[in-house]
Amino acid sequence: MTKTIHAIYEHGVLRPLNQIEGLEENTEVEVTISTEKRGTHPILKFAGILSNREADEMMNVIEDEFEKVNLNEWKD
Repeated sequence: MTKTIHAIYEHGVLRPLNQIEGLEENTEVEVTISTEKRGTHPILKFAGILSNREADEMMNVIEDEFEKVNLNEWKD
């Protein structure tokens, strides 16, 4: 069985963040550790590339289009 799990290292012990299904107590396992840090949200790489004028224009377009949505169409 091969699984990828998330764990936290506390007091010298790796502790899984969720229960590991299909793994019995005292089963010996091989562990591969990756310490890649979770980056910032991918959309943040675009922050600051629009001028204030462009950002205002985009917000106006979004607001204009949002007003065209009929919320009653989404009700059951």
